[in-house]
Amino acid sequence: MDRSIADLSKYRSDALDQTNLGRLCGSKHRFRDRYDILKTLGRGGFGITFLARDGALPGHPFCVIKQLCPKVSDPTALQQARKRFEQEARTLSKLGSHAQIPRLLDYFEEEGEFYLIQEYVRGSTLTRDVKRSGPFSEMAVKRFLLEFLPLLQYVHDNHVIHRDIKPPNIIRCKDDGRLVLIDFGAVKEKIAQVTDSCSVRHSSTQFVGTIGFSPPEQLASRPVYASDIYALGVTCLYLLSGKPPVEFDYEFLTGEIRWQDHISVSEHFGNVLTKMLRVAPRDRYQSPKEIMRVLELEPYLDNLVYCMNINPKPFPREHGVAEDYIPPMMRTAMAIRDWRAKLKARRIRGDRFYPQMTCSSSGSLR
Repeated sequence: MDRSIADLSKYRSDALDQTNLGRLCGSKHRFRDRYDILKTLGRGGFGITFLARDGALPGHPFCVIKQLCPKVSDPTALQQARKRFEQEARTLSKLGSHAQIPRLLDYFEEEGEFYLIQEYVRGSTLTRDVKRSGPFSEMAVKRFLLEFLPLLQYVHDNHVIHRDIKPPNIIRCKDDGRLVLIDFGAVKEKIAQVTDSCSVRHSSTQFVGTIGFSPPEQLASRPVYASDIYALGVTCLYLLSGKPPVEFDYEFLTGEIRWQDHISVSEHFGNVLTKMLRVAPRDRYQSPKEIMRVLELEPYLDNLVYCMNINPKPFPREHGVAEDYIPPMMRTAMAIRDWRAKLKARRIRGDRFYPQMTCSSSGSLR
């Protein structure tokens, strides 16, 4: 075995052993006399996620325990972290009423560390799906977007920015096939803000998100709703190509991703992806609803072009239809244009016959 890999594995094992849940993992001892800790699901800069069983409920169902480890020791800072944690936990509880977001089952603090207990969703992540079956087709990615965008709109309508949308955080549920969004970054960011405010070295601001999927403003710790749209665009690139963001080149001057070198899609969908991936937030779509509208209109674009132009193109004639036939929508558009032209001409004539009047100093008209 490579010595560096062995050393890294030992380092990770030592780090897990330093946490309370890490020491309980695989043992017969229960956490809080209730949860059997089975294995580690993931770890990051803010904590560790474990798979567990709830021994207090019938059938001992699976659940997910997220252990958040704020790097603060000052009592005032800890109290601030506790307050923010409770606020964000209530927000997650509200979001969990949606069928595509895991339910928050419990949250609490123990020995200066914060814990979230969430519903465990059986299924495979989009990352695993791509590795198993290969990249998605353009049609499959469009179906994914039309299924996922209403969920993202629900999150934004509740004034929450997810902050970490990426294929590993989107699960296709094994039981009913629904998409589920996991691992919200809201709580982690609130804890990070407390950590940074109490840090002597303010330059070491902790970034919440994933490099490559997060846009520039999020790297500067200033995420907006459109930050999630950028991350969703990068997720689409991964689904279409199977390539992580680090494998794409970037425009030197603008910072835009040069995804066209690796992916071939229709012109319309290419325009959608390009706008989702703009570097400046104001140049992206501002809401999931906007993207849904554009995708839903695509099948009708060829017909709409004949009715919505200022100078309409001749409407294509169908076999067996009279040459003087005009579709109802086009007749309505022509009538509106005629009405506006007559109204404008009437106003011009009125100005010609009734020149502007002025008032003398004595108050009489002249």
